[in-house]
Amino acid sequence: MPSLPCFLRRLAASLIPLSALVLAASAAEPAAKKTALVGGRLIDGWGGAPVNQSVILIEGERIKAVGTVETLPVPAGYEVVSTAGMSVLPGLWDSHVHTMLLGHSDYTHWDKTYPKRLASEIMPAAAHQLLLAGVTSARDLGAPLEASISVRDRIARGEIPGPTLYVSGPFLQHEPYPGTEDFRWGVKGAADARAKVRRLAEAGVNLIKLIDQDQMTEEEVNAVVEEAHQRKLPVIAHSHRPDEIRRGLRAGVDCFEHTGLATAPEYPADILAQLQERTAKMALGPMFWCPTIEGFFNYDYNVTNPMHIEDPGWQVGVPADIVADIKRSLAHPGWLAYYQITPLRARTSAAKFAQLQRAGVVLLIGTDSGIPMKFHNQSTWRELDIWVNKLGVDSMTAIRAATYWPAVAMKVDKDVGTVSAGKFADIIAVKGDVLRYIDLLQRVDVVVKHGQRVK
Repeated sequence: MPSLPCFLRRLAASLIPLSALVLAASAAEPAAKKTALVGGRLIDGWGGAPVNQSVILIEGERIKAVGTVETLPVPAGYEVVSTAGMSVLPGLWDSHVHTMLLGHSDYTHWDKTYPKRLASEIMPAAAHQLLLAGVTSARDLGAPLEASISVRDRIARGEIPGPTLYVSGPFLQHEPYPGTEDFRWGVKGAADARAKVRRLAEAGVNLIKLIDQDQMTEEEVNAVVEEAHQRKLPVIAHSHRPDEIRRGLRAGVDCFEHTGLATAPEYPADILAQLQERTAKMALGPMFWCPTIEGFFNYDYNVTNPMHIEDPGWQVGVPADIVADIKRSLAHPGWLAYYQITPLRARTSAAKFAQLQRAGVVLLIGTDSGIPMKFHNQSTWRELDIWVNKLGVDSMTAIRAATYWPAVAMKVDKDVGTVSAGKFADIIAVKGDVLRYIDLLQRVDVVVKHGQRVK
């Protein structure tokens, strides 16, 4: 064979180590972790009958296949985790949390004392507690912008534990309350409303939060919603007062928060008519509503039996001085001015909840977690328990309101919300039958997020 020209010999010599490097690099890449959850009763989030003796194959972050012991043998190379005797279901969503709060009773004191510790200590602790409670996705509705983005992204990178967060950053409202300017932005005119939405969108928020929109002009509310929708961001709006709802409906908000209307016995007829007209428009998709109703029904019990204040679960990751401060603020839980009207609201809230059901809105599990006496490790299962055991919602519907429907509302149902092949492996398991005993969710035994077992 004739010898190669000199430059070709040099080129061939240079390619040998390059190919060797490529092979070495590919060989060094770790194989995706493979896990099989075997034997549990699967409630997959789709609403059908549970699947007994289920098998869920997880490869890396995603679900590879779903079947049963009879139909889906576990291949070699999978770590088998027994879920025998357990209910297995998608990771829970909490559609209304505040990671910047940890249950302290005095907002003014909290907002003045802890801003510098939100991103480094408080919000990561809240996120970790939610995850340990089986919440693998959450909408964080109101916090300083930089802190919200930072904590969300650190969780996404795996630097700190927590659910996948969908953050709003600061509320948008007519005027921020004194001392809250870091997480409440005032709107002055339609142009300013659009500018504020653009600023939030460019920072990377996942949704826009409106509050006190009845104090804004109609033009300002419309500008917020239009600008947000142009940027593919859903708008979440408070519904405490009738005109908040009326203006939100006219503007086209995507989801309302809270049962609202204080002690009023029912929603006004015109609001119900507008809701029914909106829910009839199938092309617009569901009208979502997050009632955050549990606290009304548990208040009297919590005051007379304040055992939950001593629960160590809400103290996970919280510095000792902050724990002590929170406990001091709750020394007399029945004295909190924030809650004096709550027992009266409990008398009418069930009727308003039923009105929303009849109007055809899709109700979501959300809790207002973090507000006084409402701790992140407890709030989600308590909301589910009240829906089922006080408000008469069947367990499957309640579970779907904490799994499937929130994923649809946030337009991420291709990736999460059900236990299905191809979706992220966000899965929880609890001993016993949660369709019969929903409060078993207060003791989540297994938490898998994006394929990683975190509990």
